Amino acid sequence: MIILKLGIAIVLLATYASSAWANGLNSLEIFIKTVSSGRAEFTQVVTAPAREGQSARSKTSSGTFEFARPGRFKFVYKKPFEQSIVADGQTLWLYDVDLNQVTARKQANALGTTPAALIASAPDLPALQADFTLSAAPDQDGFQWVLASPKAKDGQLQAVRVGFRQSEKAANSRELAALEIIDNFGQRSVLSFSKVEVNPALSADTFTFKPPKGADVIRQ
Repeated sequence: MIILKLGIAIVLLATYASSAWANGLNSLEIFIKTVSSGRAEFTQVVTAPAREGQSARSKTSSGTFEFARPGRFKFVYKKPFEQSIVADGQTLWLYDVDLNQVTARKQANALGTTPAALIASAPDLPALQADFTLSAAPDQDGFQWVLASPKAKDGQLQAVRVGFRQSEKAANSRELAALEIIDNFGQRSVLSFSKVEVNPALSADTFTFKPPKGADVIRQ
């Protein structure tokens, strides 16, 4: 009987320990370790803070997102305006179709403490903790969340919440579900990801960008 009770106690303790670690911070670590590439569709809602006498204003856009660790990703905005953001590992490209304008910046100087660094750049959790203060946030909307606050105070980013869900295709993996970004001006941007593919085989030219002929190219 004593042995049986001891066995039950050990099982309960193990279950408690497992659930204690099953939080957003743990999900972030699993995501970094198990997901080397990804593809998804996204919807982004940007809400500007309310001004005196006016209500808050929101605008919605949508598109596709792909990434391959380390340091390569591509956001393609399709609605309401066409725009592309591509990081090829060396250069961060921003292409505005309507303006026919390309902005190019050195990727090492452009990413730093950005939401993209949380998703696609860091090789492990300690590397992220060098730039962000990370903590588990309460579960919400069926997702596990981690709160990331940049340690550098000279940027435009105030905080980021990253939401994860259990991958349906891999029991020991996580899917990126949502990003909530708050900047220092009080603007809130929420990206919700759907049709997520974990570790798809992405071709070598997925993150290659060449400025369109006739486009105005600005290098910073």
